[in-house]
Amino acid sequence: MSEPQKRQIEVMDTTLRDGEQTPEIAYTPEEKLQLARALLADVGVDRIEIAGTRVSEGEREAARKICRWAKRAGMLRRVEMLGYCDGTKSVDWLHETGGRVLNLLVKGSEHHCTTQLRMAPEQHRKKVAETLSYARKRRVRTNVYLEDWSSGVTDSPEYVFAMLRTLGEHRVDRVFLADTLGIQAPRDVRRGIDLMVASFPDVHFEYHCHNDYGFSTANVLAAVEMGARGVHTSVNGLGERAGNARLSEAVAALHDHGPFITGVNESRLVGVSRLVEIFSGKEVAANTPIVGRDVFTQTAGIHADGDAKGDLYENRLVPARFGRKRRYALGKLSGKASLDQNLAELGIELEEKERDLVLARIVSLGDKKHTVVPEDLRFIIADVLKTPRENLLRIERYDVSVASDRAPEASVELAFRGESVSAKASGDGGYDAFMNALKKAAKKFGLDVPKLQDFRVRIPPGGRTSALVETLITWRGRAGEESFSTLAVDSDQLAAAVIATEKMLNVVAARSQET
Repeated sequence: MSEPQKRQIEVMDTTLRDGEQTPEIAYTPEEKLQLARALLADVGVDRIEIAGTRVSEGEREAARKICRWAKRAGMLRRVEMLGYCDGTKSVDWLHETGGRVLNLLVKGSEHHCTTQLRMAPEQHRKKVAETLSYARKRRVRTNVYLEDWSSGVTDSPEYVFAMLRTLGEHRVDRVFLADTLGIQAPRDVRRGIDLMVASFPDVHFEYHCHNDYGFSTANVLAAVEMGARGVHTSVNGLGERAGNARLSEAVAALHDHGPFITGVNESRLVGVSRLVEIFSGKEVAANTPIVGRDVFTQTAGIHADGDAKGDLYENRLVPARFGRKRRYALGKLSGKASLDQNLAELGIELEEKERDLVLARIVSLGDKKHTVVPEDLRFIIADVLKTPRENLLRIERYDVSVASDRAPEASVELAFRGESVSAKASGDGGYDAFMNALKKAAKKFGLDVPKLQDFRVRIPPGGRTSALVETLITWRGRAGEESFSTLAVDSDQLAAAVIATEKMLNVVAARSQET
């Protein structure tokens, strides 16, 4: 049986208009230009909505910049702006900026028309007709938003039908069916759009929804299944209240769950998501589908094992589609398969005993709620392989107190040869206080603590505040002995220094035993 023919769905992205209605977001004209270029030239959405007319001088400047660029790039007809039924004003504003496509905001429910505009439906239709006539006179193409259509199609369908007949008389390119309040579930979308398409089969309908119930991606699918020819999205789901349909989710769902195709380049979705994240200051949740930092990371060891044996835990959302890689996080739920996947990625081979030691260290860190990422792994391997097999001496407990109004203080409990001693001291800093207390305790066992020669701290690339800390301390050897270093890794900087210091004490204790 031949595969059903794919139906092309237009994607209009409104990140720069509806997306900017997210609280605390305001893009500069230069940022808007960069995002417009990325969306049209790189990601490949069909059209973008960049502004609302008559908003501000900054909005006017941004619209001019984008239209100048789009005209040079041959993309001017793919740039749209929201306008109002104000006779000549919105059309003139758009035309002066260089724009040529107006998305006219029209009341899509009788309730909105009579309550907000305080107009009879026929009065509003007359205003709509006047604005559309003037737009045609100025050679501005028009699409129309039916604001609050989701309520109108249920509560006042005769009002909606009368408006559609008016729009049909004025050669409107597209009609946008807006779920302005985000109230629809997929069943509502199917009923509403089926009615519109059946009643006006020649009209190019597009669906514009909000995500108040978390239904936006499902509603996008329902809309195109019932005959909508286009959908509206925003990058990272930005927009009023809970936002619009997410570009990345909508595109992936359309490609995977029906006979639909779009012109969007999936491999560019993560890049534009990060760009919007930077410009907007609104972080994407780590578990956000497609673009979240964690969504292609397996944590459970059984998943890593299944992938190694046959990609048992993969689905159609293969990371490579989106320019990403699958990762295997390491923590207390990890098994050998997770570690092996990461070692193979780094090109590192370990003997079984060494691998078991590394895995034990990873699980230990996991108990402290730290998830190890591949960048951390080299540190852990270096740490474990330089750890003495047997610890003769242990720092059983330590407490360091640092405050702004007094000298740092520390207490230490040290165990050696079945005995335990404690000591307290102060110092110039937290670690200095700890070392002074340690020297007192070690002295009771007849151990001389060498002087610190160098102290280095490093974290993996990426600047994560939760990253593992690698501490390398160099100790001055006794007369006739070379200096030596101890290395430790932990999610806490002081803890890493303490572990490295404990290793030093074991070197000193071992030398003492040999003597």
